[in-house]
Amino acid sequence: MQHSIKNKNIILGVCGGIAAYKSVEVLRLLQKQNIGVRVMMTRNAAHFVSPLTFEALSNRPVCSDLFDKDTESSIRHIDWARAADAVIIAPATANIIGKMAGGIADDALSTFLLAVTCPVMVCPSMNTHMYESRAVQRNLGILAADGCRIVTPASGELACGTTGAGRLPEPQIIVDRLQKCFAPPDFFGKKVLVTAGPTREAIDPVRFISNPSSGKMGYAIAHAAEHRGADVVLVSGPTALNPPVNVTTVRVNSAEEMAHAVFEHMEQSHIIIKTAAVADYQPQDVAIHKIKKHEHQNELVLSLKPSLDILKTLGQKKENRILVGFAAETRELKQNARKKLIDKNLDLIVGNLIGRPESGFGSNTTSVTLFFKDDRVEALPNMDKNAVAHVVLDRIAALKLFSDAAQDHEH
Repeated sequence: MQHSIKNKNIILGVCGGIAAYKSVEVLRLLQKQNIGVRVMMTRNAAHFVSPLTFEALSNRPVCSDLFDKDTESSIRHIDWARAADAVIIAPATANIIGKMAGGIADDALSTFLLAVTCPVMVCPSMNTHMYESRAVQRNLGILAADGCRIVTPASGELACGTTGAGRLPEPQIIVDRLQKCFAPPDFFGKKVLVTAGPTREAIDPVRFISNPSSGKMGYAIAHAAEHRGADVVLVSGPTALNPPVNVTTVRVNSAEEMAHAVFEHMEQSHIIIKTAAVADYQPQDVAIHKIKKHEHQNELVLSLKPSLDILKTLGQKKENRILVGFAAETRELKQNARKKLIDKNLDLIVGNLIGRPESGFGSNTTSVTLFFKDDRVEALPNMDKNAVAHVVLDRIAALKLFSDAAQDHEH
């Protein structure tokens, strides 16, 4: 199943607000994904960013007037509306929000929007008091009821000096919300619990045992599941990654902390996908103070004890949940993955051989093999981890338990 927004036709509507400069970055990010972008501006928007900027970057004419002196001007808004796969209004001012809610068509952008039948994403940006006013909130409610996607503005210090809600979301978030528009909502109503990253097992206050897991695969799965409509909780060990948008993220350090967080959210979950590289062992004793080298001149011996096997415990309490594990191996992938699948009562395990530059810890791509409970095996080519995440979710959605899980929990 394809979940890409490549080769889509997007109309970027730019209104007259100080945040219009961010729309230039939105255009650039869309183009990096091979998306065709046309820009439509209000006349006021041209006071903040020149149409020439958007024309130079998009290599396409900008529409700002229904009556431009060119050959296509009289029906341009209809042609653009017919060809559009989605529309982004960023920034969306109180003015355009009011026009859209009232069905007013008195300029190129508002007239175009009345002819649009594709998804429309509205990104409000304005003074906090304007945004919170009854009129704007009422109009946003009307747009939401009409089927528009409303991207909640960020909070912070605004150009007018006010601090509060009203900042245009960062361009990366706007593009991310656009991607969600094109993802299938097949996980809607499902609660998905994902673990990601490494754990750190303390030796003393400044040292720990860990592994090179970056958390990228787990974050990609949480991100993809949210795009597909799931209510996602991500339990993450220490990583340098930003949490996915609209995902509840629980930060932990040790295997014990991860176990506590996982078991706390287990009961509410329909699907548990455990990608975290949890330490199998932890120090028997943790030093209260930093261990000094001169105190152990010859050697330092650490006594280790097994950590709680979170995945096995989940398998014992599995009930009608779907349980997916990951196996990073250095040899005998099939044998080791199969054993883990059976021993821990999994429905699916995703295995990969680490040690290659293009696959494994820290890389943006990976080569994985899927092992199913019914003995099926599916080897995937080397792929971006975001693409792998969607394939894994596709295969989960194809499991018989998938349709049963939510119903069983509801009853």
